[in-house]
Amino acid sequence: MKQYIGDGMLLTTAIIWGSGFVVTAIALEYLTAYQVMAGRFVLAALILTILFGYKFKKFTKTVVWKGAILGTILYIAFALQTVGLHYTTPSKNAFLTAVNVVIVPVIAYLIYKRKIDRYEIFGSGIAIIGIGFLSLQGSMTINIGDLLSLACAVGFAFDIFYTNRFIQKEDAISLTIVQFITSALISVAVMFIQGDIPTTIEKEAVYSILYLAVFSTTIAYLLQNIAHQYTTATKAAIILSTESFFGMLLSVLLLREMLTGRMVMGAVLIMTAILIAELKPAYYKKHALLIKK
Repeated sequence: MKQYIGDGMLLTTAIIWGSGFVVTAIALEYLTAYQVMAGRFVLAALILTILFGYKFKKFTKTVVWKGAILGTILYIAFALQTVGLHYTTPSKNAFLTAVNVVIVPVIAYLIYKRKIDRYEIFGSGIAIIGIGFLSLQGSMTINIGDLLSLACAVGFAFDIFYTNRFIQKEDAISLTIVQFITSALISVAVMFIQGDIPTTIEKEAVYSILYLAVFSTTIAYLLQNIAHQYTTATKAAIILSTESFFGMLLSVLLLREMLTGRMVMGAVLIMTAILIAELKPAYYKKHALLIKK
């Protein structure tokens, strides 16, 4: 039951993130990438501090250094993604970011020699193809924005992998608090170094930052970090890859974008990938036990 609760949390996170690409694009019309990140992380850190301030008394050295590592990785990943969005389309940015679904099991194997589950790898490959159907439109050329988006996929892969490892021994909320405080401090420092301190802020920018801080950052990462207690890093990456599907669905419903056969094919492939990762191993394990009996 806990596994299904965790999967549900990850799916909710994917839905929220699916809307985040559109909101970030709106925010970038009024603010720089560094201002957007500073706003979302500072507000998110304040929200968590207000809600869970009592957790500070129970912080241990391991929570602090692990949370700091996650916060640094998270900032780098978001910086690459947000800056990359300046130079490429939101759809290509979403697709290249989602490549982390393939990178996660590779990291697990290379660093910790974790055996790669063939069903998870197969599911990851299908998910990537599905995301491509959903996201890649028009020109397939590579530019600097695409390269930055691909680099951010590596960052998010490390974030998913190490979150999954650290959450097994540490309190999820405490780790998230330290993670956001670290990201907030880095983002403010970078904004000052860049000389990007805003003098005026349009209301559209304020609404976008509030949405990104409350939903795409605070709620989404709390759900994701808690859910990591009940699943593997690769399975989490596969479920989170559905953000491209939900981004497409929300665009059709809210922005009245045309639904194409290519988009439907992408959605079907992504859902197939999740079913493979979720059901196949359990099926074969049960089948093997029946044969032994």
